[in-house]
Amino acid sequence: MVKNRIGIDVGGTNVKIALVDSNGKIGYSNTIPTRAEMGYEYTINNMKQAIKDLMTETKLSAKDIEGIGFGLPGQVDFKSGIVRLITNIPGWVEIPLAKMIEDEFHIPTRIDNDVRCAALGELNFGAGKGCQNLICITVGTGIGSGLIINGKLVRGASNAAGEIGHIKLQMHDGPICGCGDTGCLEAFASGPAIVAMAEEYILGGKSTKYREMANGNDITPFIVAEAAKAGDAVAKRIFTRMGEYIGIGMASVVNLLNPEKIIIGGGVADAGDILLNPLKETIKNRAMKIAGETVEVVPAQLGNTAGVIGASLLIES
Repeated sequence: MVKNRIGIDVGGTNVKIALVDSNGKIGYSNTIPTRAEMGYEYTINNMKQAIKDLMTETKLSAKDIEGIGFGLPGQVDFKSGIVRLITNIPGWVEIPLAKMIEDEFHIPTRIDNDVRCAALGELNFGAGKGCQNLICITVGTGIGSGLIINGKLVRGASNAAGEIGHIKLQMHDGPICGCGDTGCLEAFASGPAIVAMAEEYILGGKSTKYREMANGNDITPFIVAEAAKAGDAVAKRIFTRMGEYIGIGMASVVNLLNPEKIIIGGGVADAGDILLNPLKETIKNRAMKIAGETVEVVPAQLGNTAGVIGASLLIES
């Protein structure tokens, strides 16, 4: 029998909410602003209202919904249902989100990290279908990952597994990372790193296609990617370097975990082959031969629905 669940993907700007059936099909979806500056209670009350709206629109009651799942961009305790810390959304510290939602709706509620949710979505209904061992990474403002080992999501001893962005690529010095350390993978290769590299090049007054395309506005990873696709040599070199950095980080993970697939998603990964080709080449050259030959690097398939679909699966994970 097909069951209905609600999946909610909480981001710094928007919250996506969807009714997802147990076959991964979305029957209803909506997006509301996060309004992080208003505080966590405001956002939670808005999410409660969005759940009520979903139930009204779909003519479902609490007994028709098997579970509610939340994917959140931070440190989450899956077992206790408490949001420990969200660095990009101030005020979200030690929030008992699952209990707050269960008290309101009397529907079983689970919460987890957003990239783990994306990994669950891709494993069940996307690029990871049929895999037993995979890594799903998202490359955006930072680099996060969800790990699937022997068909099961890995959470770790304190629900903190999967911080691939904080693999150290440099022993001393190196760029400062948002975590406070230096030399982390995401400090070398992420959205802000692309922008920093692009801006550094044009500081001396040099002209590039991405500078023209920005037309006096802020340079973004998207603009740099578009310039690379249009043949701009500097933009292409930036993405080649990004792919090499991520490839070196992934080579360590391939050697450690021997996955069948690495699934790449997130805003920066939308650049496509200009990032994926150097990434694949680096893994091939730098990973141990047997593990390196086994792994396949593929783009994520579910796009921005991976989060809600994965969150809806938390009730059974």
